[in-house]
Amino acid sequence: MYKELIQQLGTARLVAVSKTQPHEAIMQLYEQGQRIFGENKVQELVPKYEALPKDIEWHLIGHLQSNKVKYIAPFVAMIHSVDSLKLLAEIDKQAAQHQRTINCLLQFKINDEETKFGLNLNEAYALLESATYPNLQHIRICGVMGMASFVEDETQIQQEFKALKQVFDTLKARYFPNEASFKEISMGMSDDYLIAVAEGSTLVRIGTLLFGARNYGNLQ
Repeated sequence: MYKELIQQLGTARLVAVSKTQPHEAIMQLYEQGQRIFGENKVQELVPKYEALPKDIEWHLIGHLQSNKVKYIAPFVAMIHSVDSLKLLAEIDKQAAQHQRTINCLLQFKINDEETKFGLNLNEAYALLESATYPNLQHIRICGVMGMASFVEDETQIQQEFKALKQVFDTLKARYFPNEASFKEISMGMSDDYLIAVAEGSTLVRIGTLLFGARNYGNLQ
């Protein structure tokens, strides 16, 4: 499945979502060449980073609380779920302590589900135009992330992904026209990744298709 999936993605990159997966399952994909893995929770990410090969690029894709940033700041490659200026400032502060710059994506709410986190466009404008943002020298905003509704209506999913692509294009033109690093659209999961890729995704977050149904007894 792995090689077939990579072919389907074209130029989009695969974030293998390894939450609840044991080290052995991650290593099976690693040995096939996969290097980008995504975790939802800091408390799962840290021990995996410590135990697994150091050339793995770890992405934090779940909701992140400000008080947990310090645990992943030394090593995390990208944080997909930045949904406030407060969180961005904390990431900057912790990254500075490790003399590194952390790549971040702004998370947008593109569906109507109450449980999802994320900014709207006006909130993103306020963040990027705030007095604080220009002083954040240890973060790099590389694009946007969003989650489509968990529905079977492919037209609705497609419209939500189109909306996120439009958000990306708007922010690119308004704030990042000359920044090559602002290039990522993180959207698409196991059930909707083909739609996401067709709508311009550059990073797809896939777990179930690669690992099978999650076994929460696997946590190490």
